[in-house]
Amino acid sequence: MAQLAVLDKTGKKVSDMELNDNVFAIEPNESVMHLMVVNYLANRRQGTQSTLTRSEVSGGGKKPWRQKGTGRARQGSTRAPQWIHGGIALGPKPRSYRFSVNKKMKSLAMRSALSSKLAANEMVVLDDFAMNEIKTKEAANVLAAIKAGKKALIVLPEKNDVVYKSARNIEGVNVSLVNTLNVYDILNCDTIVVLKDAVAKIEEVYA
Repeated sequence: MAQLAVLDKTGKKVSDMELNDNVFAIEPNESVMHLMVVNYLANRRQGTQSTLTRSEVSGGGKKPWRQKGTGRARQGSTRAPQWIHGGIALGPKPRSYRFSVNKKMKSLAMRSALSSKLAANEMVVLDDFAMNEIKTKEAANVLAAIKAGKKALIVLPEKNDVVYKSARNIEGVNVSLVNTLNVYDILNCDTIVVLKDAVAKIEEVYA
């Protein structure tokens, strides 16, 4: 089984932790990870863009000129797409960009992302992130002590408002719970900082 050092808030090693190979040491599947990133970004799209068609633009009820005898092309409305102030032909309308991915692919993508971070030495296991008060400077000092990258993802086992509110103002730092962890956030960070208790929960879900 893969082993990783467990650090305290000062960056000192306190113990070693064995990681489940089925979660943290598989061969990363890049195509499935790419699919999950596309899925995440597509599901975030609002899809509210809209244009007016010729039936929705005001005016244009009267025929501009008679059908024949003028020498000009026949026209039925001044709100047809070829007219200034006319409707838009084939423009965007509100739609959903969402699509689903099956559970096996989601699990494989998550395990692939975690394995790729561990293989690249971009994963840190933290013994504890307990804080007595909301203090951004203290959270920044912890990340600096464990040598986390500029873009860091902190994974908590359960909701902790003190840690969340302390870290949210640090540029590039994101805080996530085990049950809201996603492939995009993992791949988009320089360092993933996982609390020791969160590792057990991740293994319980994905092993």
